[in-house]
Amino acid sequence: MLNELRKIQKKHGYVSEDSIKKLSKKTGIPVSIIYGVTTFYAKLHTKPTGKYIIEICDSPSCYLNGSLDIIKYLERKLDIKSGQTTQDKKFSLFIDSCIGCCDEAPAMLINGKPYTKLTKEKIDKILKKCKS
Repeated sequence: MLNELRKIQKKHGYVSEDSIKKLSKKTGIPVSIIYGVTTFYAKLHTKPTGKYIIEICDSPSCYLNGSLDIIKYLERKLDIKSGQTTQDKKFSLFIDSCIGCCDEAPAMLINGKPYTKLTKEKIDKILKKCKS
C-alpha cells in the first residue's frame, strides 16, 4: 500500500480523498484503513503542498541544538505554521521527528535535500535561492 500511496503522491503532489477511494476500489482495502495509513506517515500529504517542502527535524539532537528557534523563525519568515502552505504555493512547512542528520543539528530537508548546522542567516540564504 505504501508504494501505491507514494506513486499517487509523486504523480499528483499529494494523496487526495478521491485517490484514496480509487485505491480502495482497486485493492479492496477499506477507505478508513488507507486514510489511516496516509495520515500516519509524515511523508504522505492529504492536501496540496508547495513547490518546496520544508521538513524541520525536531529530534532530541536537533531540539537541543535549537530546532525550536529555527521552526519559529521559519514560521515567521514564511507567515505559516507547521502543516501549512504559503499563499503563493511556494513553500510547505512540516516538522519531522528525525531526518538522520543528528551529528549536524539543527537540520532540515527541502524536497529531500538535507541542510544542516542551520542558523537564521543560513536559512535566509536557502530561502532566497529557492525564491529566485
